Amino acid sequence: MSVSEQDVERVAELANLELTGSEKSAMVRDLNSLLDYFAQLNELDTASIPPMTGGSNLAEAADSSFDPHLRKDEVAPSLRRETVMSSAPDTDGTFFRVPKVIER
Repeated sequence: MSVSEQDVERVAELANLELTGSEKSAMVRDLNSLLDYFAQLNELDTASIPPMTGGSNLAEAADSSFDPHLRKDEVAPSLRRETVMSSAPDTDGTFFRVPKVIER
């Protein structure tokens, strides 16, 4: 699998980016380099390695006494809509109004 310049142009179009010819070439090179690296990683035998769920043992992390930096997930009151909307630059009273950024 490899990335072509047409692939980069399509993604740039979707992201509303304007790339120069040299930027497109560099992007094709860099993305293909990443794909080559991923292909190398896929060649590794990981059958005997247990899957990870994160950087810590989730069972231990669920116990709040395990790490003093973890806090309990508790429901707390949120800000009142009126307070938030009064600070907004533009609102209809219920939602924020933002400028249109997509031309299509």
